[in-house]
Amino acid sequence: MPRPATRARPATILDVAQAAGVSKSTVSLVLQDSPLIRDATADKVRTAATRLGYVYNRRAAELRRQSSNTIAVVINDLTNPFFTEVLVGIERKLLEGGYITLMAHTGESLDLQHRVLRSMREHHTAGIILCPVLGTSPQLLQEVRAWRIPLLVLVRPLGKGSYDYAGSRNERGTMLATRHLLRRGHRQVGFLGGQSGTVFDDRLRGYRRALKEAGCAFDAALLCRSKPDREGGYTGLQQLLAAHPKLTAAVCYNDIVALGALAALGELGVAAGRDFAIIGFDGVRDTAHSNPPLSTVDIHPDGLGEAAAQLMLERLQHPKRASLRYVAEPTLLLRQSG
Repeated sequence: MPRPATRARPATILDVAQAAGVSKSTVSLVLQDSPLIRDATADKVRTAATRLGYVYNRRAAELRRQSSNTIAVVINDLTNPFFTEVLVGIERKLLEGGYITLMAHTGESLDLQHRVLRSMREHHTAGIILCPVLGTSPQLLQEVRAWRIPLLVLVRPLGKGSYDYAGSRNERGTMLATRHLLRRGHRQVGFLGGQSGTVFDDRLRGYRRALKEAGCAFDAALLCRSKPDREGGYTGLQQLLAAHPKLTAAVCYNDIVALGALAALGELGVAAGRDFAIIGFDGVRDTAHSNPPLSTVDIHPDGLGEAAAQLMLERLQHPKRASLRYVAEPTLLLRQSG
């Protein structure tokens, strides 16, 4: 009676080394994408691994090293396309550096952010890029530092201090937008969207600075705080116009608020750009295709993402370097709405 066929054992790293005619350590370095190995040797090792059907157990290697090739990216609001574009830039630059992205969305929940960060720690991520939820304590910086995991704070600074940060010149951006509207002859300019936090404070400060520069008094009644989303912009602009029918322009906290405001103007029969001027903030791609196309303060979201990732790569290469910082310079991108 013929003996049943036995399943061949899985190929090992030693099999690959023997087939490629190199050492086990050389195979290991190639599979970790090390730049120390010559291209010709690396190609020979990869060809042998493919022929033998060898699958590199990266997780096991990470556990042995107590590190990984993953960078955690924790975002507060992925429903906002601004953060989606930032994430694309982050992923592109990290991939060039040999890292992959492990993404999490906190939905502005402190509790969820707490749990997510601890999960990232347990996965031994090589670094964390965090856009903190509103109300995050600066004490988080010391907590993560104690984990010995590099942390880069994105968009929303956590107070003063020594930490890696990537964001934009918020005050200057809203100052440029407000100054433009005032120079176009608008004597009443509202500020729409946002509720609290350093970014809100900075953008409001730029709005007030432009008013003061033009000799216009700040009117708190023209400030409409709302959630920084479409619904906030939609309902907020309706409230502003109901209370101030002579209002002719508004600077918005971000582009999503501005897109909601455009929808409200359409329902009210008010022509954006002709009867009422709107300027957003961020420079997301969707603004070019709104009706009408939205004027915005452009901080180039994908470029901001790439810059943040580059800072993280530099931190990983130079753990003891002084704090790293990138602040995007805003430009006013004028279209039909403003």
